[in-house]
Amino acid sequence: MCFDHDSQPPALPAERVLAPLAGGAGAEVLTLRSEDGTAFSAAFADTPSPSPVGVVIIPDVRGLYRFYAELAERFAEAGHAAVAFDPFGRTAGIGERDAEFDYMPHVKQTTIAGVQADLAACSAALRERAGIGHVVVVGFCFGGAQAFHASTRDDIGLDAVVGFYGRVVAASEGPLAGVIPAAVDAAPDMKLPILGLFGGDDAGIPLETVTQFEEALDAGGPDHEIVVYPGAPHSFFDRKYEEFADACDDAWRRVLDFLSGVGSRVAG
Repeated sequence: MCFDHDSQPPALPAERVLAPLAGGAGAEVLTLRSEDGTAFSAAFADTPSPSPVGVVIIPDVRGLYRFYAELAERFAEAGHAAVAFDPFGRTAGIGERDAEFDYMPHVKQTTIAGVQADLAACSAALRERAGIGHVVVVGFCFGGAQAFHASTRDDIGLDAVVGFYGRVVAASEGPLAGVIPAAVDAAPDMKLPILGLFGGDDAGIPLETVTQFEEALDAGGPDHEIVVYPGAPHSFFDRKYEEFADACDDAWRRVLDFLSGVGSRVAG
């Protein structure tokens, strides 16, 4: 399963808190619009000490709820302006999603092209509002799989992708069957650098499929790093999982180092 509705992002490692949000201000909820005219909701968190690299967050199947607005705030505290967006604007309208949101009918109606159009709009909004030069997409579960597919696009304003426990082979049964094509099949077309983070005890993403994805990237994909946390379940990146606090800290450091590397690599 994905995050519970009352989950919270893990705290940043103390040494990575660079710019506490002034006055405790939270993320600003916006309505953005894709090139195809779709209005969708997003939570934007700015930072007083900006890095040249901003972050677009694709949520899990529950859409834009409090976890992801708070995650945008944590990225801002680390010096990265961030925007988390809801991918269901085309079918569910705008607004944050509450615990009663019946998300699966809307998940089934998403398309790779629609999510990527929303990504492009978020990237443009980040550049305009925060003045950043580079954008990295960070996705979780459903959003992680979408992030991997975004690596095939170098024309929507992205520089790199991070996928947390995104499915890399297509679901053959269940509610997600046929919803998202296999990322492993798209590996030869991927262009943008990838950081993939997976739980070693994820019942929905067998380790052999993660290995298959890494081998496909090794065979002809972009620069990449695949990390597996032994014993960690799906959606381990959650403050309430105290037993996986070390994995969360390591994931935070890897993601933030990856963001810094994007800025350095592009500048170089």
